[in-house]
Amino acid sequence: MKYITDFASGFMGLFQTGGKTLISWMTSIVPVVLLLLVLMNTIIAFLGEERMNKLARASSKNVVTRYLILPFLSAFMLGNPMAFTMARFLPEYYKPSYYASQAQFCHTSNGVFPHINPGELFIWMGIAQGVQKLGLNTMDLAIRYLLVGMLMNFIGGWVTDFTTAYVCRTSGVTLSKEVKLTAGTAE
Repeated sequence: MKYITDFASGFMGLFQTGGKTLISWMTSIVPVVLLLLVLMNTIIAFLGEERMNKLARASSKNVVTRYLILPFLSAFMLGNPMAFTMARFLPEYYKPSYYASQAQFCHTSNGVFPHINPGELFIWMGIAQGVQKLGLNTMDLAIRYLLVGMLMNFIGGWVTDFTTAYVCRTSGVTLSKEVKLTAGTAE
């Protein structure tokens, strides 16, 4: 009987700990995420959706803006998974590379910008808790993670360009490098 009650106590303790963690997030990280979302929506409303779309089209013209600046701005303004929608303004040839860069960026920015990927915030919080126990500053780690992530995400996007070129060449598929707009949207 002791084993059953110990198991039941441990099982309930797991949920009690989860509840305490949730409440601590409700007074710390959740308000920050909500305010960042409000800021993001305010900036988009102020700039206008058409200006955001023009920015995405202009960003497709060179490798730095395509895999460094556009993914950063998309993730910051739209969050995950909406950041992927900016690829609609890119030529078909660059969409796989943008996706590679964007998917990685949505993970490497949580420490500084938790609103980008709140679904994976628990991973960052676990890492941050270990760093705090060592007496280190979590923001130092978050900034380093962001900067290394931006560099690696850029490289990942650019390498995917070469992979796309190889696949196109070996399979005989031709993807357009031009944006074709029809009725205000990109194909």
